[in-house]
Amino acid sequence: MDIRKIFLGYFQKNGHLILPSAGLIPENDPSVLLTTAGMQQFKPFYLGIKKPPKSRIATVQKCFRTSDIDSVGYTERHLTFFEMLGNFSFGDYFKEEAIKYSLDFMVNNLMIPIEKLWVGVFSGEGELFADKESEKYWIENGIDQKKIYWFDKKENFWGPAGDTGPCGPCTEIYYDFGEKFGCGKKDCGPGCDCERFLEIWNLVFTQYDYNGSRYIDLPSKNIDTGMGLERIAAVLEGTPSVFKTSLFKEIVEKIKE
Repeated sequence: MDIRKIFLGYFQKNGHLILPSAGLIPENDPSVLLTTAGMQQFKPFYLGIKKPPKSRIATVQKCFRTSDIDSVGYTERHLTFFEMLGNFSFGDYFKEEAIKYSLDFMVNNLMIPIEKLWVGVFSGEGELFADKESEKYWIENGIDQKKIYWFDKKENFWGPAGDTGPCGPCTEIYYDFGEKFGCGKKDCGPGCDCERFLEIWNLVFTQYDYNGSRYIDLPSKNIDTGMGLERIAAVLEGTPSVFKTSLFKEIVEKIKE
């Protein structure tokens, strides 16, 4: 199965412009050394500096991230280099459509049983309200309310990238590999350090502008999502380890040789 081709084809069919991956060394962005996320090449669009070629875009972005480097080799899921499948909306669709697209793609295109999916949503903090809107859309699209977990700002709120700027709540999809991969604790669930639940897709809802003291609603709300290619391959191939997927098979065989 060519996951990249299926992903891009799905979003192209739903009105997205398909763009190539940006290089690992960012162009005209002195704030970072390497490309760490799918949205990075689109920062000028989010900041209103440039106008996007289309309000809906999808990519498969090559990423290099060092934030998890101490976890690589100690878990079955962390990588420094990975590919991020992402769909983006610039003032076009928002939470309802983004959630609908993500579940429709997983359940009806990748044929992942919806019973195996759990989600995390933002629980609210201070002046920021709990994201009941996302909860509503997940339930409407078939997710059991018992499989919705609430996480605080540290876990489920993105940005701003600096001291001020665009930011917003996020929601994730987790895949449940089953109890045999779990830790056996009663409170085991999405976010647990064991290998049972794997976060596979993060949806960021950029809806606020933080001015240093207050969160102000953005007039144009945006969508930024990211699904790890290696992680979704692990799900489809039935292993909680990204290193045991076909994506790594040739590399592992070469190392053995």
